[in-house]
Amino acid sequence: MAQAGATLQNYNNDLVRCIEELREKREDLNRSVAQDEEEKAKIQNDLRILTERLARINDNLARKVASRNEYDKTIQETEAAYSKIMESSQTLLHVLKRESVNLTKKRQASS
Repeated sequence: MAQAGATLQNYNNDLVRCIEELREKREDLNRSVAQDEEEKAKIQNDLRILTERLARINDNLARKVASRNEYDKTIQETEAAYSKIMESSQTLLHVLKRESVNLTKKRQASS
């Protein structure tokens, strides 16, 4: 009977030791889970900050591109108007030269 009691006590000791080992492994895993959750929270926060920053940059970029397009339009319109002024000036110069030649011929003819 003493032998059976000793064997039972050995089983009990082994069982207690196995349970403690399982608890230690569980606690190690729990610490690892906590670290991963902390890292996940940090990454999510970083992602939120970067997403907000990206949205602000996209808004600024859209405004700047719109302004640049307005500059392009104004420059194009101004260049077109300047080109028309140059054409008109050239035409006016030709007309003025022709009229000057005609006036000179009339004056010479009348003299």
